[in-house]
Amino acid sequence: MFLLRVQLRILRAFVALNEFMDSDLEKLRIHKDHKARRNERPVWPWVVLVILLIGAGAAALQWRSASATPVVQVIRVRIPEGAVTDNDLVALNATGYIMAAHKIELASKVLGRVAWIGVEMGDKVIKGEVIVRLEDDEYKARVAQQQGLVENAQAKLDELEAGSRAEEIGEAMADLEQARADFHNAETNYNRLKALQSTSTISSQEFDDATSLLNARKAQVDARQQRLNMIKAGPRKEQIAAQRATVRQLQGALAQSALDLENTVIRAPMDSTILSRNVEVGEFVTTGFVGDRGAKGYVVSLADLNDLRVELDISQNDFSKVSSQQPCWITTDAYPDRKYDGQVDLISPEANRQKATVQVRVKVLKPDELLKPDMNATVSFLSPKKLASTQAAASVPADQRLRLTVPASAMRDGGVFVVEAGKAVKRGVTVAGQPNSNGEVEVRKGLIGGEDLIVAPPDTLKDGDAVKIQKGAN
Repeated sequence: MFLLRVQLRILRAFVALNEFMDSDLEKLRIHKDHKARRNERPVWPWVVLVILLIGAGAAALQWRSASATPVVQVIRVRIPEGAVTDNDLVALNATGYIMAAHKIELASKVLGRVAWIGVEMGDKVIKGEVIVRLEDDEYKARVAQQQGLVENAQAKLDELEAGSRAEEIGEAMADLEQARADFHNAETNYNRLKALQSTSTISSQEFDDATSLLNARKAQVDARQQRLNMIKAGPRKEQIAAQRATVRQLQGALAQSALDLENTVIRAPMDSTILSRNVEVGEFVTTGFVGDRGAKGYVVSLADLNDLRVELDISQNDFSKVSSQQPCWITTDAYPDRKYDGQVDLISPEANRQKATVQVRVKVLKPDELLKPDMNATVSFLSPKKLASTQAAASVPADQRLRLTVPASAMRDGGVFVVEAGKAVKRGVTVAGQPNSNGEVEVRKGLIGGEDLIVAPPDTLKDGDAVKIQKGAN
């Protein structure tokens, strides 16, 4: 209606302006006998001006309507007498970061080039599951080489332990008998020449040769006898012991080669979640120095996300409020309406001199998939004495410790609006049952008491809209 009025006024002004222009144009009309008669002035600039004026009026009307801050009636949400609130149980609030209790940067035990990788970020793996395979041709060749050396050494040891064969003993005995026969012939010849020596029928040289041959044949018999005895006795125990040591040494080298081959397959050390993947197929993995653009030092980073801690730095002034195994509540900035139970798991045995703090770790008792390492978290350390003296201990769920009632007219689409810093903020709430005889509903979750609640929010009110509180509202 207001816009129609503005348009009528602009139209009337346009008609009056046109009449005024016609009268002025008549006065300024050039005489007929003038040589250069000018054309009449065009009307289109004025039409454009009128259209612009109409648009400006409409825009002004819309701006006025949009800038009109709604006035709302609010009431203060009151806490029932005798009710125990969460704040009554909290001895200290502190902020920190969620961390995995067991985070591992899984590295390779051997050098090699990545041949296959079977995980991505966020994958869940079980203990023993294959994550990465390295190229193993070189390691297989080393195993084959060491296996050959072991078999060769073992064969020599078996030969020594088995001793001499019957054929070898028989051969040695035959050699001994041949030596004895030669000795017997030499002895017979010697005795014959010795008997003829007195008759001067032989020369001294012949007798000396016979004597030398006899001695040689006797030495040959002794050597063949010793050889037979050695063959019958078999190898010395020191030789067998040395060969056994050689076999053990080569077996150790074989085991190391087999272990290196096995280590080309990298497995998950525990049930965990892959946090990051550091290598790709074809990249080189090392166990030593890692350059910026060279070989990689580890293949994946993983952690058990079912075992989370919150790491905090507690001021020394508040340290007396923290004790071992103290119960806690944990909330995160990402999910402020979700509360997790926790317990003090570790208190550092030393303080930080520069920060004047003591490091404390709080274990999340029942984490879920919403919690991520390095997320911000707020820990509320609960007073054990107050917990023991109230019904809000372990038997009462957190969402039932406080029950508030609000007017049913304040409900909009499963939530309510509260005023914070001059703006309407929508809060999701959980209600129980139907409105009572006073037109009130019971809120079990979403409000803590003390909020400025909009009693009857307009249908056009949205989250974040600026509002004015009606005077006299309480």
